[in-house]
Amino acid sequence: MPLVRNKIAQQIISNKLIAIIRLNNSPSVQATLRCLVKGGVKVLEITSNTPDFCLHIELARQQFPTILVGAGTILNTQLAKQAIAAGAQFLVTPNVSASVVEIAHDNNIPVLMGSATPTEIANAIEYGADIIKLFPANALSIDYYRALKGPFSDTPMFAVGGISQNNVAAWLSAGIQGVGVGSELAKEITNENAMPEHIRFVQQFMDRLNR
Repeated sequence: MPLVRNKIAQQIISNKLIAIIRLNNSPSVQATLRCLVKGGVKVLEITSNTPDFCLHIELARQQFPTILVGAGTILNTQLAKQAIAAGAQFLVTPNVSASVVEIAHDNNIPVLMGSATPTEIANAIEYGADIIKLFPANALSIDYYRALKGPFSDTPMFAVGGISQNNVAAWLSAGIQGVGVGSELAKEITNENAMPEHIRFVQQFMDRLNR
C-alpha cells in the first residue's frame, strides 16, 4: 500500500471513530463540524447526500487542517471524482464497488467499503478496499461480527449503523477496529446557543470511546 494512503488508513484505525455528517440543511453543517472538532473528533465523514457536500469538504479542510476529512455515501465513480476534487482524504461507500476503489487508489486515498456478507467482504478485499465498513451493523449484530472474525481475522473493520453511547464499548470489546457514528454525534446545530451543550456531549462520547 502506498505510504500516504497507508498513513491515512492507519490514522483512521488509530482514532477508532469516524463522525458521519448527514444533514438536511447546508447552513448548519459548519456549526456541527465545529462542535465535533471541539469535542475531540479527529476524523470526519461528510456524506454526498448532505447539501453542498463538496463545499463543506473544502471548508473543513481549510478550517481544520489537522483533522481527516472524508466523503461518505460514495455510490459511484461520479461522486468519487467530485469528492476527490473537493479534497476528500478518504472515501466511504455503502456498497461494494471496484471502480470506486480504482479511482481512490489512483489518487492515493483509502476506501472504507460497505459490506454485509462474507461474499461482499471477500470481494471488497479482492478489489483492494483498505477497511471494511460492516453495514448495517445494528441489523447484523456483534455476534455476527464475531463469527466473521474467523475467516477475516486480518481484515480491519469499522461497524457503522446504530452505534451509540450504549453499545460502542461492546463493539470495541468484541474486537472491531472502530466505529462510524452518525445521528448520535452529528446533530443539526441551528442555533449557536446549542453548541456548548453539544460539545459536552461529544466530549462525553469520546471519553467513553477511549476508556
